[in-house]
Amino acid sequence: MMLTIRQEDLKQIIKAAKGSEVEVCGLLFGKRAGDKILVEEVRFITNRLNSPTAFELEPLEMVRAIDEAEERGLEVVGIFHSHVDCPPRPSGRDLAGMRLWQVVWLIVDERGRYGAWVLREGNVEEVSVILR
Repeated sequence: MMLTIRQEDLKQIIKAAKGSEVEVCGLLFGKRAGDKILVEEVRFITNRLNSPTAFELEPLEMVRAIDEAEERGLEVVGIFHSHVDCPPRPSGRDLAGMRLWQVVWLIVDERGRYGAWVLREGNVEEVSVILR
């Protein structure tokens, strides 16, 4: 599986993570064709938990963002968030979320590291991230 994202968009997510004491989060919108996912838009959503160790997308912002993206023919292809002071790999809490949102999960940290994962048949699989 491959996730293609603009380098500027990934840099924007990492920059937000570097400047935040809480997990930043949002949605990735784009198109999916088989195992190829193309991110067309990154939309930051408020972390309603305001926590350095967990996130929840603010529901009204999330619904508004999804509606606006769907009007432009885009779909939710992923969720992104940051980890503060820990590696950008799925946590136990992330795994629970991955069961609910079966899309790509892009995780970054304040050091600029990043990775993407999906949950497939109960197993976490790393996704290749291609910058364009």
